[in-house]
Amino acid sequence: MPKVLIISDTHGLTNEVMEIKQRYRYEVDALIHCGDSELGYQSEELEGFHYAKGNCDFDTDMENEQLVSIGDLTILVVHGHLHQIKSTLMPLSYRAEELGAQVACFGHSHMAGAEKVKDKLFINPGSARLPRDREEPTYAIMEWETLDKIELQYYHVTGKPMPELRLETSLAAKN
Repeated sequence: MPKVLIISDTHGLTNEVMEIKQRYRYEVDALIHCGDSELGYQSEELEGFHYAKGNCDFDTDMENEQLVSIGDLTILVVHGHLHQIKSTLMPLSYRAEELGAQVACFGHSHMAGAEKVKDKLFINPGSARLPRDREEPTYAIMEWETLDKIELQYYHVTGKPMPELRLETSLAAKN
């Protein structure tokens, strides 16, 4: 069962990012960071992450987006500041469509949430440092056996699941 860890907006955190990486190092198939780590791309903390450059990242080696294929899912990773995510998901939706991504992961707003729009799943893991919509700093884990059952669970940075922040959905094509 593929499993992906998604984190964003860590804004200088080092110990916490390393702890989260270590906690899941043998459990996940991919690590995604949606930007604003404020760390160098070659830093130990970001090693192994599919990383999208945020508006607070200045390392020239970072790219604005990543396209990640894991199993039968294609995931677009962006920060969101170049896609106006604080106003609308439309530009991000168009970009995901253009690249053939079924899932788009983004940060920037520091607000944890997920939304399925038509055949696309949009995931914001919230902020692991400065959450704006809640007190708890968060990250998320998405797992699936088939596209019929995608599970998304949010966690406090300490690793405690947040049962109120859970989503089960399908991205399977409907006939």
